[in-house]
Amino acid sequence: MIAIADSGSTKTDWVILDDNLNEVLRTSTIGFNPYFVTADDISSELEKNEDLNPIAGEFKKVFFYGAGTSSEKLKEIVYNGLHNFFTNAELVVDHDLLAACYASYMGKPAMVCILGTGSNSCYFDGVSLREETKSLAYILGDEGSGNDLGKRLLRAYFTKKIPPHLAKAFDDYYKLTVEELNHNVYNNKFANTYLASFNKFVLEHRNDPFVQKIIYDAMSSFIEYQILPYEESRQSELNFIGSIAYIYEDIIRSVAAQYHLNVGHIIRKPIDNIVDYHKKYLINN
Repeated sequence: MIAIADSGSTKTDWVILDDNLNEVLRTSTIGFNPYFVTADDISSELEKNEDLNPIAGEFKKVFFYGAGTSSEKLKEIVYNGLHNFFTNAELVVDHDLLAACYASYMGKPAMVCILGTGSNSCYFDGVSLREETKSLAYILGDEGSGNDLGKRLLRAYFTKKIPPHLAKAFDDYYKLTVEELNHNVYNNKFANTYLASFNKFVLEHRNDPFVQKIIYDAMSSFIEYQILPYEESRQSELNFIGSIAYIYEDIIRSVAAQYHLNVGHIIRKPIDNIVDYHKKYLINN
């Protein structure tokens, strides 16, 4: 059997194929971002999965693409965690940006953008990808992501920049103190996911002018920091992957138009496209 996995910081989608490349199973686990999980964490989470655990020894190959696997040291964390579980499999561990390129490639070079819990971008010419700007992760980077939107909302609330009606709605819903917030951010290895969880409030109030500006400013920052440094951005389509891109597609297209950029297609869950790409180009029968 063959496993293909697309992992963000929050969730990993798994598709299992038999030796004839027929899909036999889909399942999910938490995200395995090596900034936040150890090899032991990965093995432990996989062992909890009732779909994968009984058949772990039957896999011949595992293709894993994940957020955070941007260096050999970080890839090694994921590799070791997977190897401890898929003991008989050949493992391929690479960056989620590469999977995003596979998922969004439509025969011509393009900018490839990830907007989910975190964010990232690259230019893909059909063969290789190039990162003009390096990801600075959830504290210094992740512009336009769920994490970024959560931080912007929280900052506005606790600095009393938010309109009274939204402040009341936020207080009624969360009843959050600054002490609780700081504990959940600075004593939580999944702080990025915690911050991104506040996007639920952003989404529910997205038609409010104040919240619209939060979203618009976040997407503008993504364009300015992660798209405009690429010389090709003015001529190439911007293809997006991820739940945040899908949810706020209208605002993304509006912001991009202000910068005279062309948004192509937006894919919420890329796993199907990734599987198709592997069947066509990467898996030998």
